[in-house]
Amino acid sequence: MTFYSFVLLIHIVTAVVGLGSTFGMPVLMGRVRNVSQAKFALSVSRGTEKLAKVGSITLLVTGIIMGIMHPDLFKEIWYIVSIVIYIAVQPIAAGMLPKKAKLQMEILEKYDGEELPAEYILVAKQAVPLNNTLYVSAIILIILMTIKPF
Repeated sequence: MTFYSFVLLIHIVTAVVGLGSTFGMPVLMGRVRNVSQAKFALSVSRGTEKLAKVGSITLLVTGIIMGIMHPDLFKEIWYIVSIVIYIAVQPIAAGMLPKKAKLQMEILEKYDGEELPAEYILVAKQAVPLNNTLYVSAIILIILMTIKPF
């Protein structure tokens, strides 16, 4: 196995682990029906968020290493577009969504009762378009990197 193949393998495994945990979250969060479940789901989300963050950084690093090893990649439109999309969604992934989750947990911690508070539901609804942007971006990145259409 060449070093490039090894870096590519790390890149692919990281994508599966990092993106897999990210794509699993809507299933978990969509099943929340009360405060206890929401607190549990948010705590699980925090754990998977760590996987996604480490995976995201590893994807960027291994992607750039492969570009350095094969400089012609920097001339490929699919590669350049992939990096641009990755950078464009980082404020959502690393900033906006974690802040929404933190706010949701703060709302739940202050709330006394088991029925989900309206504030929590509002913040959850605000996070949906942000999550959808990440999911669509991830799918586009996967398509670009596997099919390399241009």
